[in-house]
Amino acid sequence: MSIAVKTKSPVPSFEYEEPRFQEIDVTDERIVAFFSDGRIVSIPLWWSWRLEQATPKQRANCEIIGSGRTAYWPDVDEHLSVQGFFTGMPAPRLKQD
Repeated sequence: MSIAVKTKSPVPSFEYEEPRFQEIDVTDERIVAFFSDGRIVSIPLWWSWRLEQATPKQRANCEIIGSGRTAYWPDVDEHLSVQGFFTGMPAPRLKQD
């Protein structure tokens, strides 16, 4: 005769939730993102030439769209995704003749 015994796993289970933007701040040097999971991540401002060339007023006009997946600056037509913050690279610059 065998007896089944249930044991509790030593590793707690959890559900993974994709981090979402909660707030974005743009300084003269960095784009700082505050995420739903508590992380604060920054990238150099020069990674976005549009924001680098924007005025402080244009930089401040940021909308968080797509259920927190994208930050959008309508005045300069710039989009930055959550994924881009974690895995991205600088935006390509326009070639000047």
